[in-house]
Amino acid sequence: MATLTINPIVRSITPPPSPPDDTPSPMALALATSAPLPIPNKILPTPTYTITTKVPASPVTPPASPPTEKATPLLPISTILHPPSAHHQICSEPPIFSIDAATAAAAIHQAACHPLPAADRVFPWLHGLHSENTVQLTFFSARRKIHQRTPSCWRGVTVVKAGRALDTSKLRGAVHPAEILPSSSGCHGFLEVDPKDGFCVRNFHIQTAKLATVSDIIVYGDDRTSKETVKSIAKRIAQAQVKYRSLFMNHPDMEYPQYNTFVVSSSFSEFERNHPELVAFDSKGLSSGSIPDFPYLERQEMCTMSRATEIAHNVWLGSTTDKVDADPEHPFNICIEACDGAPFPTAPMLRLISRRMKDHTSVQDIEFPASGSVATSNWAKFDIDFIIDMCRWIYFSANPIVIKDADGDTAMEDRDPGKRVLIHCMDGYTETSLLALAYLMYAEGLTVHDAWIQLHREKGRNFFAYQTDLQILLHAQNEILKSSPARRDEDSVFTTKIGIPKWVSKLDGSLPSRILPHMYLGNLGHANNPEMLRELGIKRILSVGEFTSWSKEDEESWPTTHIMKIENIQDNGVDPLTCRLDQCLAFINEGKEAGEATLVHCRVGVSRSATICIAEVMKRLKLSVPRAYCYVRARRLNVIIQPHLRFMYELLKWEEVQKTETNLGIKRELEWPSIAREIALMNRPYSR
Repeated sequence: MATLTINPIVRSITPPPSPPDDTPSPMALALATSAPLPIPNKILPTPTYTITTKVPASPVTPPASPPTEKATPLLPISTILHPPSAHHQICSEPPIFSIDAATAAAAIHQAACHPLPAADRVFPWLHGLHSENTVQLTFFSARRKIHQRTPSCWRGVTVVKAGRALDTSKLRGAVHPAEILPSSSGCHGFLEVDPKDGFCVRNFHIQTAKLATVSDIIVYGDDRTSKETVKSIAKRIAQAQVKYRSLFMNHPDMEYPQYNTFVVSSSFSEFERNHPELVAFDSKGLSSGSIPDFPYLERQEMCTMSRATEIAHNVWLGSTTDKVDADPEHPFNICIEACDGAPFPTAPMLRLISRRMKDHTSVQDIEFPASGSVATSNWAKFDIDFIIDMCRWIYFSANPIVIKDADGDTAMEDRDPGKRVLIHCMDGYTETSLLALAYLMYAEGLTVHDAWIQLHREKGRNFFAYQTDLQILLHAQNEILKSSPARRDEDSVFTTKIGIPKWVSKLDGSLPSRILPHMYLGNLGHANNPEMLRELGIKRILSVGEFTSWSKEDEESWPTTHIMKIENIQDNGVDPLTCRLDQCLAFINEGKEAGEATLVHCRVGVSRSATICIAEVMKRLKLSVPRAYCYVRARRLNVIIQPHLRFMYELLKWEEVQKTETNLGIKRELEWPSIAREIALMNRPYSR
């Protein structure tokens, strides 16, 4: 038998074929909204483990799964939109009904308050099971056949905006017609989005089109879109519903509910006046702020995380936003931006800036090479001198020499408080790490590893340092410390080589990501570096599906009660995680109560462990799934978290449980298709 090894990565194993003429281009989502700007230095990691299956001999049994969640009721028998007989029918072939803004708003609210089907009722169908995709079908073939059929337990509400793009007059969750219909108006039916090739459990981009087939669909237009245009789109959608329903006529054993198309007769301005809570972007293109906007939330969380803090006297580390939003009462005098392509400031340039500051009160802007922008092979002695000169100049700008009189006193009018210096970059943590670490070494007289730990633990900074940063600073360490004003009287220290702790050599440039003060998110490499964990104050480890390989000495020095192993959880789109969340969060909470931080990890630190961290943030900070996702995503620093479809869906179901237990009642901020769509849009700029 042949053995097929599958990597469940973000994209298909093989490049997707060119789309047929009757489908939109791969950039169809761009018709609905412009792609979010990618955040520099963020990457989509590729899991390194494999899932092995045998083909084509016998069906494959996926790895053993823990008990599944309890089943939820089927779709409601009656809703505001079903049966449609209560509404005015404006077309019989195909059937289209008319509703006003109030009815549309009520239908959207009702859908948000209805429980979602259990994950086992809609997966693996939601993964995308194309009849010609033997790889995908083979892997899921051991599941009951009903799981490969269109689920009859879902009654969603899909909102479609006809006419112009979605950057104005957008209702919550609204999509463009091109996201669910073929580009050619002569093609009847919904867009076919199930992938024909490869294996993937992160098909977020297909969820909108798939779930439109099992939803009542509301079509509206903005105040500048004609009624004819809205009705034309509604007719195409209603025809697609008729065609999709006909597929089940020859399969009496397959139940398919009746879904319908509705046209909103009211103007968009009526939504703005009477239902502002449903307006994502108003008629002028302004965001209401009431609907979660993923790119905005992520950048907002990044700004919050990297808000400027004082790492040494008068020297601050932050993001470019801190420069723009600086307190007028306490402005920064010097702003040093670390960016790619910047040259090292020369000594004459720095002297010129110093003279200029004596005569002017304006902010002085300087550029410095970004972290990781210069390979170590290109570094020479004069490069180290440039770093030391820059650190020295910053130090004496922030800590001016006090001039005393003959009696040794300093007149009050001669006291110079020093200049306020901001070291910044766009995200506040990537490009600045080389200069920030070098300055801390110089100002405090610290070794590389001590500066690294102090910047993170004592100064509270999350940062990413490239491997080249570590090599450069280790190479320059003796010269920096010899020049340090904190070690002027310790020349003898440098007669012997400074030892480097073993944990430093194991680093790949990144520390585990501090999501909350008591919880870190990392990978298996972080978990296999117990000395580093102790330096960071991490005393508990939660291993999800992947376990550490420590020395016997390390195992004996770590209490067994401080290690939890969650077995039989693979990142395969099959194994559920919801049933383990309470156990995991209780372990994390035990650490918090004891003042001990916990490292949550799997292999790569982006899916299984990220899901648990999202759940902890949801529970601890009382955040919804979209907001908790963006919170964790921002704090994972250079890595993009990638919980697969089922994990994200399970988090929505788990949120229902949390709200029910606290008597808050179910009311989702965003529906599942909208969450999946936003994640797909955010990740698209990083796809390779």
